[in-house]
Amino acid sequence: MDQNQFEKIKNGKGFIAALDQSGGSTPKALAAYGVSQDSYSNEDEMFNMVHEMRTRIITSPAFDSSKILGAILFEETMDREIEGKYTADYLAEVKGIVPFLKVDKGLADEENGVQLMKPIPDLDEILKRANERHIFGTKMRSVIKEANPSAIKDVVSQQFEIGKQIIASGLVPIIEPEVDINSPDKEECEDLLKSEILNYLDTLEEKELVMLKLTIPTKANAYKELIEHPKVVRVVALSGGYSRDEANEKLKANTGLIASFSRALSEDLNVDQTDEEFNAALAKSVDSIYEASIN
Repeated sequence: MDQNQFEKIKNGKGFIAALDQSGGSTPKALAAYGVSQDSYSNEDEMFNMVHEMRTRIITSPAFDSSKILGAILFEETMDREIEGKYTADYLAEVKGIVPFLKVDKGLADEENGVQLMKPIPDLDEILKRANERHIFGTKMRSVIKEANPSAIKDVVSQQFEIGKQIIASGLVPIIEPEVDINSPDKEECEDLLKSEILNYLDTLEEKELVMLKLTIPTKANAYKELIEHPKVVRVVALSGGYSRDEANEKLKANTGLIASFSRALSEDLNVDQTDEEFNAALAKSVDSIYEASIN
């Protein structure tokens, strides 16, 4: 593990950019960027276009390490290049931004009010490649929709089980059990989730460290114990369907919680903007998310 990168993620001021829309969510991400589905005729063309979008974001002067600590990449992006360097090397060497990788294969069907992760049969191979590509950490997402104690336990158990495999490979896992912002039991889900995470954190060995990516809680500072836990490197928040302004406002109420926004980061960006317009829109977004993250 790169000690400078670890220090930056643990104690740096700023937030983590999520640029990891995957196969299923790529058409939606491109559509939000102004690229309609009739602009590409197959998956290769689609991924070329999304890589162009991500390259434009990452190479923008607004995408700057004084405000952005890390960036989460999609597996396909890890194997692509920006200006002649693999994406993670470009982020680390040119931008001074710490690279993470989304490793999950998407969500299983909902059962008992939650969506577990689909199996990741090639995880060892992905982690080997991630190390070769100089990735610092990983991210994997599950979703909780109902306050079902045993199902929430299953979500956390699966996350930590795979998380330990990731730690063993020398990477830092971001454990992401998202609570659906539209859940009628959102606050109760968050209480159950916190309690389960604390149970699992207490089973980790001294050098087994994780990050957490959580929905901004209904009750401000509900995750204080997690933020202060010695086994937790950092707790970051997803935007979860809130607009950027709403997500920023909610984030500001939570001391020590920083953003890891995806859609909310890029919501004002458009393929037809001039570079000047694009960079100005991204700078405005980055500045507002940074301000909300340094409370």
